[in-house]
Amino acid sequence: MALDSRGTFKAVAQQVGLSFPTLKKLCTRYGQQQLGCLGDAPRPGRPIEITGEERARITALACSTPPEGHDRWGLRLLADKAVELGLCQHLSHVHARTILKKMNCGPI
Repeated sequence: MALDSRGTFKAVAQQVGLSFPTLKKLCTRYGQQQLGCLGDAPRPGRPIEITGEERARITALACSTPPEGHDRWGLRLLADKAVELGLCQHLSHVHARTILKKMNCGPI
């Protein structure tokens, strides 16, 4: 590392494309955690319940022919059908909308 060869924090920060405070913080964390400092810290908030594969299946379902008696997929119908088919354990119509919006699907 450049710091081992007597480089200054400012020079090394410029060399590796980091700000001075970021490099200083990284060096402090390395002193405490060794290579563990390179991993991600646990993130706050609720864990992800629907995986990418499940999202893809829900999107594919939205692109399929709607059930008999329906002209098109509604968000509530899609959410209920996804749970019924076992694509996920729970899905609200609001979350179904978010999934389709992130996948750049048009209105269903």
